Amino acid sequence: MQTPADPKDRHEYPSHWEADVVLRDGGTARIRPITVDDADRLVSFYEQVSDESKYYRFFAPYPRLSAKDVHRFTHHDFVDRVGLAATIGGEFIATVRYDRIGPAGTPASAPADEAEVAFLVQDAHQGRGVASALLEHIAAVARERGIRRFAAEVLPANTKMIKVFMDAGYTQKRSFEDGVVRLEFDLEPTDRSLAVQRAREQRAEARSVRRLLAPGSVAVIGVGRTPGGVGRSVLGNLREAGFTGRLHAVNQAFPDDLKEVDGVPAHRSVRDIDGPVDLAVVAVPAEHVPEVVTACGEHGVQGLVVLAAGYAESGPDGRERQRALVRQARTYGMRIIGPNAFGIINTADDIRLNASLAPEMPRPGRIGLFAQSGAIGIALLSRLHRRGGGVTGTTGVSTFVSSGNRADVSGNDVLQYWYDDPETDVVLMYLESIGNPRKFTRLARRTGAAKPLVVVQGAGQAPQGHAVRATRLPHATVSALLRQAGVIRVDTITELVDAGLLLARQPLPAGPRVAILGNSESLGLLTYDRCLAEGLRPARPLDLTTRATAGDFHRALSQALADESCDAVVVTAIPTIGEGAVGDPELAEALRSAAEEMPGKPVLVVHVELGGLAEALSAAGRTAPSAGVTAPGAVGGAHPPPLSASLQRGDPHRPAERLPTGVPAKPLAAYPAAERAVRALAEAVKYAQWRREAAEPGKVPEYDDIDERGAAELIGGLLERGEGLTIGVEETCRLLGTYGIGVHRALPAPSPGAAADAARALGYPVALKATAPHLRHRADLGGVRLDLADEEQLRRAYDELGELYGPPEELRPVVQRMAPRGVDTVVRAVIDPAAGAVVSFGLAGAASQLLGDMAHRLVPVTDRDATSLVRSIRTAPLLFGWRGSAPVDTPALEELLLRVSRLVDDHPEVVAVTLEPVVVARQGVTVLGATVRLAPPPVRDDLGPRTLPAY
Repeated sequence: MQTPADPKDRHEYPSHWEADVVLRDGGTARIRPITVDDADRLVSFYEQVSDESKYYRFFAPYPRLSAKDVHRFTHHDFVDRVGLAATIGGEFIATVRYDRIGPAGTPASAPADEAEVAFLVQDAHQGRGVASALLEHIAAVARERGIRRFAAEVLPANTKMIKVFMDAGYTQKRSFEDGVVRLEFDLEPTDRSLAVQRAREQRAEARSVRRLLAPGSVAVIGVGRTPGGVGRSVLGNLREAGFTGRLHAVNQAFPDDLKEVDGVPAHRSVRDIDGPVDLAVVAVPAEHVPEVVTACGEHGVQGLVVLAAGYAESGPDGRERQRALVRQARTYGMRIIGPNAFGIINTADDIRLNASLAPEMPRPGRIGLFAQSGAIGIALLSRLHRRGGGVTGTTGVSTFVSSGNRADVSGNDVLQYWYDDPETDVVLMYLESIGNPRKFTRLARRTGAAKPLVVVQGAGQAPQGHAVRATRLPHATVSALLRQAGVIRVDTITELVDAGLLLARQPLPAGPRVAILGNSESLGLLTYDRCLAEGLRPARPLDLTTRATAGDFHRALSQALADESCDAVVVTAIPTIGEGAVGDPELAEALRSAAEEMPGKPVLVVHVELGGLAEALSAAGRTAPSAGVTAPGAVGGAHPPPLSASLQRGDPHRPAERLPTGVPAKPLAAYPAAERAVRALAEAVKYAQWRREAAEPGKVPEYDDIDERGAAELIGGLLERGEGLTIGVEETCRLLGTYGIGVHRALPAPSPGAAADAARALGYPVALKATAPHLRHRADLGGVRLDLADEEQLRRAYDELGELYGPPEELRPVVQRMAPRGVDTVVRAVIDPAAGAVVSFGLAGAASQLLGDMAHRLVPVTDRDATSLVRSIRTAPLLFGWRGSAPVDTPALEELLLRVSRLVDDHPEVVAVTLEPVVVARQGVTVLGATVRLAPPPVRDDLGPRTLPAY
């Protein structure tokens, strides 16, 4: 059924409204504008809606749509009348529309800012969160078109739709008249609406990953008829792992009479499988993948693991092939791991899924493992699995994902799953790239408050297969921002495993105080030195001598754990020979039993050439304790304890606790080198400190003298001159002044006489500065003359600068009144399109320019952030009275940082601010130079409706 299109109804199609979304049950749908070409789809959709749902929509029996209805619901101007549809497989499953209305409730155009909104969802798709997703998107569209308020009339019996509106988090007004519930709500996002949106996002994305990791049935597509090959290997790995669901082998080349392959039912197509298929592992060449995806979609497969290569990693043609793959899979509501993936693993007893190329199932445990690279994934699984040599033990894996090109499912999605996964206590991630840094830091902050997140981040360019948002931030800055979000950021795979094993096996330390004991004085001193280098506070090592018995180790460890001045213990052990030498199992039992008696503090063992000791230490237990049982002091558990509880267990001021009878002991963390143990411990100490601080977040202060409206008017006027500009000195001072940031006045001095006039206006003593780009902020080159007390000195300095560097038109000299002496610093803010707004701080000159000694915080900066920012740089002691110098006014410096943060947070058009130098004196701060750049603000997709990355 097609209706002729009226030319006046054909407006430019808003393609940017198209989006893929994850629904409540983990499936996906596509949301797009309804057009005149959708008449047949609309009629077909309406025919599948129940009479009850039709009644709720139209308040009367309405069995079919008339031609007039179809015309009305498919012809939109995309301004005053807009309709959106949620589609799966190209067919409508739900619709929403708004019509702009005036004060009398009749159709209107702008500037009317209210619209009526109405939904209709197919009964088969109700309860999947379709209406909630459509409401987010239609609200964003309405805001874009100048609509500020929605009104909806709903029958009282339509409780599902009333709940959709009430749960959205917008500011609402509800009334009842003539048997109809009328709801009115503002569309401006609120803290509650954003919280609701992000909670829904988390549940939906976590469920979409759970459907991949916990399937009831798996089809391996591309299983060879003879042993060998990728498909046959994956099928064998699934069988040997003991997958608890149904398995199917698929290959279109199978003979018609072939019924089984290795005892697994064989099929020529996934369409031939009797019953649902939850997960398909696609192991066919890239050119055959599209037909496989079509068959899977038509059969209702929920997700795909695409092992095939030949996509974006192979160049432009492969990149387009990858985009087509994602678009095709999403058409059917499926999510993809890959392409070019290594596979996925779930060690849970009731699943036992090894849909990967790993020939051996890893030991069950409580570590979640994510690797974009298959090679790195193999290395990580091998290290966690290995016994003997290196960091050994029975610490195992809960789930493993190797995403390959991560065209669809990314580290963010898997992080959403692990956040509330009761089987995962620690998350380890190897990230070659971060596709959405702003979202990743938000998710990392939330996850880190519940369980440790350890990350290795690649420092080079992202692999060709990865879609990555461009960032202008240096790698070191991104790393600092990850740490601010609670990420335990390490540099190597070895450090990733070292930190992960400690956090999985031992409680968090309550502080940095470390006891060291062992049977080697040299190894103890080496450990002591490493503790100092890592910022820990070690006590002098206790040397038990090489004659120490197992009992000596037990007594010394018990005493150290009972000591209130100790937060963690490092035990060093070297092999002994001769009569009475302690054996590995005996020593391991002595250390285990002492640690069990007082389990609230972490114990690390440095073993040198004692492979048997490392294995014996691990034999105490696994990181997969019996169901419902968690060792006291352990990180995480079925439900991670609140911060106060988990840290109180390690509080040295509380009496030591003993393990209840029957609770399995945590294996001790064993390391082959002191530096590795101490580095892991230092990361655990910093993470525990971050958790304590995150439990009481800081505040963004309000300042009465900030003129937000005045700043907005000034910015708007300046931007009318052009889309991106560095504003002049006077405008910079005015803009900063609206936020209480004063800039020390500088007057141009194009001649000696002008310099003298400027000095008389400002008052002596003054400074004469060359502001040419090659001399700016370069006092070391002699382009600055300070403490000029009179006109004679000023004119002499002017002549000297001219002789050294050229005429005034090249030097661009200025005169400034001398500021109080202090420490020269630099404050910067920048809005990065990928990471968001960032405030940076450091000392001016070589410390920041040559050594890169800068600290960074995401905007908005809180009072706690500002305090830590000032203290985070390596040269911070210069601000606090280093070597007898006078401490400077750091509270005034922190206030300056907070005001700069407020400026860029309130006005995203301020894309860059540089204050240099900022002189921090004993009393107050003085900004001697400032530049501000304005531009139209970058689009923030984190404040809009939920969407998947576009392809």
